[in-house]
Amino acid sequence: MRFWPRILVNAVIFLALAGFFQSSLAGGLQNTFYVSSVWIALLASFVLALLNAVVKPILFVLSLPITILTLGLFSVVLNAIMLELTSWFVGSNFGFSSFGTTLIIAILMSLCNAIISDHFARD
Repeated sequence: MRFWPRILVNAVIFLALAGFFQSSLAGGLQNTFYVSSVWIALLASFVLALLNAVVKPILFVLSLPITILTLGLFSVVLNAIMLELTSWFVGSNFGFSSFGTTLIIAILMSLCNAIISDHFARD
C-alpha cells in the first residue's frame, strides 16, 4: 500500500480500536486507549509513519540479537515502543494507560494492517 492510503487506514484503525476500548465490550480493558478526535488520529498515524521510517530501523538493528533469540516475536515489542513514542510526540490527546495495552494495540494493528495489505495486494 502507498504512503497516504496507509496513513488513512492507520487513522481509521486507531479510531476503531479507541472506540472499542471505550465500550463495555472491552471488559477490564475499558478506557485504556484514548484518541480525542479524527484529526488527532490522522496526526498520530502520520507521526507513527515517520517514526517507523526513521527510528524503527535503528531500533531493529540494535535489537537484532534478541529478535533472533525470540524468533521474531520481539518485533511486536518494537511496534509497541513505536506506538508509545507516537503517544509521547502527539501528547495527551492520544494515549495508552499501560505498556500492556500498547502491546495489545500493536498486535491488533499488525493483524488489521496485514489483512488490509493482503486485500490491496490482490487487486
